[in-house]
Amino acid sequence: MSNAEIDTANARFWDELCGTSLAKALGATGRSMEDLRVFDRGYMDLYPYLLERVPAASMRGKKVLEIGLGYGTLGQKIAEAGADYTGLDIAQGPVDMMNHRLRMQGLPGKAMQGSMLQCPLPDQSMDCVVSIGCFHHTGDIQRCIDETWRVLKPGGTAYLMVYNQFSYFRWIKWFGPTLRAALASSKGRAGTATESERWAYDSNAAGGAAPETVFVSRAQLRGMMSRFASVSLELENCNPLSLRGVVFVQRLPLLPILGRAAGLDIYIAATK
Repeated sequence: MSNAEIDTANARFWDELCGTSLAKALGATGRSMEDLRVFDRGYMDLYPYLLERVPAASMRGKKVLEIGLGYGTLGQKIAEAGADYTGLDIAQGPVDMMNHRLRMQGLPGKAMQGSMLQCPLPDQSMDCVVSIGCFHHTGDIQRCIDETWRVLKPGGTAYLMVYNQFSYFRWIKWFGPTLRAALASSKGRAGTATESERWAYDSNAAGGAAPETVFVSRAQLRGMMSRFASVSLELENCNPLSLRGVVFVQRLPLLPILGRAAGLDIYIAATK
């Protein structure tokens, strides 16, 4: 698909908020303040490291752009910290949810629909750019990184997360493709996912897979982000260990061990 086609497909797919399945599991499917509090507690319990990787408390007084809004948990925390918040998402549903949160909590800021492949913000206008789990769905991670660099002020920082091409999960579940990617070059290549891989990482209530997903390595990201003055890349996240559907090691105890050694996700902190 072309980038325009990917944008159109993503706008449809992600109109169902990322986190909908978690909301259903928590019984927090409404949009009341209490429903969203329940969701946010569940979300932060699921990703206890998130505010270590995205230090919202340090963003007070800064102009912050968040791309990929989902249920709005992180965006609300950034706005609550006192940031001058702007949200951007390809789909209208997350935009509506984020604006609803801001209005309901009496917080400044706004969210708008648009693509990070053509970010609608001026050069050097942001102190921070935040994007957790979005760039790998756009069809062009490099373009998203270039747009991030463009809108950041000198000395500004990007906090990003993308899927790890060489996670333990990929080695176990898709050993052949992962080995071929590792052997292709010392840096590896961006790995475009098959439908089964896309479904395993992101699916909607109807059982459809995300329209586009790619996986990247830390070595490749260093090349993509070579214009940044400093880049830190850390691994996080894992699934529970199970065999034939029976869980024998729960996820949370594994996060500081397996997650940080060979995790599903790469968290990036990069200063312009």
